[in-house]
Amino acid sequence: MPVTGMKRTSELGSVALRKRSSRLSLSLSGTNLERAGDYNLRTVLQAIRLGGETTRVDLAQQTGLTAPTIANITGRLAEMGLIKSAGRRVGGRGQPAMRLVIDPDGAFGIGLTIDRDHLTLVTLDLAGEVRSRITREIAFALPQDVIAFVHGELDRAVHEGGVDRERVLGLGVAIPDEIGAIDGLGRPPAYDVWHDTDVVAMLEDSVPWPVHIDNDAAAAALGEAQCGTVFEHPSFFYLLISVGLGGGPVFDRTYHRGATHRSGEIGLMPDAGAGTPGAVVQDTVSLSALRGRLDAAGFPDCGIDQLVDGMDGEQAVIDAWLQDCARALTAPLVAINCLINPDAILIGGRLPMPLIERLSAGLTAALHDIKLPSRAKILPAVMAEDAPAIGAAILPFLDHVLPSDAILIQAGR
Repeated sequence: MPVTGMKRTSELGSVALRKRSSRLSLSLSGTNLERAGDYNLRTVLQAIRLGGETTRVDLAQQTGLTAPTIANITGRLAEMGLIKSAGRRVGGRGQPAMRLVIDPDGAFGIGLTIDRDHLTLVTLDLAGEVRSRITREIAFALPQDVIAFVHGELDRAVHEGGVDRERVLGLGVAIPDEIGAIDGLGRPPAYDVWHDTDVVAMLEDSVPWPVHIDNDAAAAALGEAQCGTVFEHPSFFYLLISVGLGGGPVFDRTYHRGATHRSGEIGLMPDAGAGTPGAVVQDTVSLSALRGRLDAAGFPDCGIDQLVDGMDGEQAVIDAWLQDCARALTAPLVAINCLINPDAILIGGRLPMPLIERLSAGLTAALHDIKLPSRAKILPAVMAEDAPAIGAAILPFLDHVLPSDAILIQAGR
């Protein structure tokens, strides 16, 4: 579980993606003592990270590992600079127990979101706190625009976040699937260049760390699972409202990708109630759809911030759009409740929080009178606006220091 000196490779992004999605499938996979030891190390680190503060006795009870094993593991984690002592616990009988906490400066991840209307760069520490954030509103950024953004802003993000470059695990990238293929309002023909762009290779020469990549909705869901509602909602379906509409299913804190890594494509589900042949849900539920309506109503320059405090005419358009979103999402959310049975349905993305709250309430009302075997709460995600970038920053942690099933599975020959 190295913190520094990791090798860069143009295949790292796809390899990491395969590892994160590995589960027992066609063949049974065993493990060995080295993998089991690494998994135990990561599990203890995660227990300390999620608990905020704990003791070795608490860790033994929580993980089922023996006291000597816990002592050995926590000693190694301290030597690696990933945890530290916070003094002894006051009260109780006998020798006061030593409190253990994450050292936020023990490791860092950098996250980059590439979307059709903006670029965002964040730095994240081991405790899951965003240390710096830089975003640029840019429509249909081309690869050279992304490289220029990273070159121009990375040093500032690192400096403002107080990030130790030697403790950076990697750069994670969140980008929509087939970003160059989906039509959008004002999409230039040059945007097709993304079809043949290897994003990992493109960024390798711009940063001195490994580059990891994932779908934006998957990254957002992973970020929510690691830094958001991990205790309250271990299983959830994430709705990401951005230029398009994406989704991500998380079961027992593990993201599930499906047979071809395309699970959660709620935006591409048919919308029979739209009254337009071939309509899909994201034709209504997306920022591009909302902006199209505002343009048609004579409000072409309405920014994201104005979606909450705009003029009466703008608000009328937004109100009607929210009602149509509730209609378009009702059938997909019925399917999610019946087929997946999550603890919650979480809504995030670039939509301002007041509108996410209104949409959550509208969907709750829309499903209220529908008979369902189980009814998940519909809530705003804890990490909403920057969820893909934060989730992208989580990717290096998942591959290097946090636990997953893939760590235990030996690759078949």
